[in-house]
Amino acid sequence: MKKDSKFRLLVASLGLGLLIFCTGSSFKKHTPWVQLFNGKDLKNWTIKIRYHELNDNFGDTFTVKDGNIQVRYDEYDTFDEQFGHLFYDKPFSSYLFAVEYRFVGEQAKGGPGWAYRNSGIMIHGQDPTTMAVDQDFPNSIEVQLLGGNGKDDRSTSNLCTPGTQFVKDGEVIKRHCTNSISHTYHGDQWVRAEVLALGDSLIVHYVNGEEVMRYEKPQLDAQNGEEMGQLLKGGSISLQSESHPIDFRKVEIVNLEKYANKPKKLNKVIKRLLSEKRVAKQ
Repeated sequence: MKKDSKFRLLVASLGLGLLIFCTGSSFKKHTPWVQLFNGKDLKNWTIKIRYHELNDNFGDTFTVKDGNIQVRYDEYDTFDEQFGHLFYDKPFSSYLFAVEYRFVGEQAKGGPGWAYRNSGIMIHGQDPTTMAVDQDFPNSIEVQLLGGNGKDDRSTSNLCTPGTQFVKDGEVIKRHCTNSISHTYHGDQWVRAEVLALGDSLIVHYVNGEEVMRYEKPQLDAQNGEEMGQLLKGGSISLQSESHPIDFRKVEIVNLEKYANKPKKLNKVIKRLLSEKRVAKQ
C-alpha cells in the first residue's frame, strides 16, 4: 500500500476519542523526547531576519540566557517590520513537536498593533536558504502563539498560513488566520504548545494538554486558478520574532518518521504519547 494511503487510514482511525489526553498512563516514563535546544547556545539553529542576510543576528534578536532562548529588541531603534525566524537545521515530516513559552516585557517600538504578545511556531516551512532578503515570513504553516492583555479573551495556538492553505471538514481554507478553541493565557505565565504533524495528512494543535485545533492536507497556495495547492509533506521548523519579547525554554520533538509506513505501530505510539497530559510548570 502506498504511504499516502496508509496515512489516510491512520487519519481515519485518529478520531477525537484517540486524541483526548488521559492521565496516569504507564507510558509516562518512556516518552522519547529529543531536545532541539541544548539550553546553552544556538548550535544547530539558523537565523533569518527580514532585510538581513542569513545568520545575521541583527540587534542580538536571538540569544540564550538563564537556559532560555530569548527574543529581544533592546538594540532596535524601531522594529520596522524586521520579522525574524530561528530555524532548526534539520527538516521533519511526521512528529510531535513541543515548546514552552512565555511573553514578557513590552512590545518593541514600531511593532504592529496585531503583533502585541504575538509569536509563532512555523512548521512544514521552506528552507531558510531559499528566502529572499526582504521576505517577511517563510512559506509555512504557522502555529500562532498569542498572549492575553489581562482582560479580553484571546486564543493561542491558532493557525495562520503565510504562502499556504489547508483543508478542514472537507473544505479548502484560504483565509490567513483561523482561531483555535484554547483558553486565554494572560501575563507572563509559561504555556506549553504541542503540534502533532503527520506528513501531508493531519495536523493537531494542543495547549497545556488540551486539543484546540485540527485540520488536514497542509499545502502551498494554489496556483493558476486551481483549488488545491502542492501538498506539504514536511519541512523546516522555526520560532518567530514578531516584535514582542518572548522566552522559549523546552524545544523538543518526537520524530515519528520511522513509523510512517507502519500505521498500526504509528497509531500505538501516538496513543502512548497522548496518554500523558503535559502542562507547563510555572
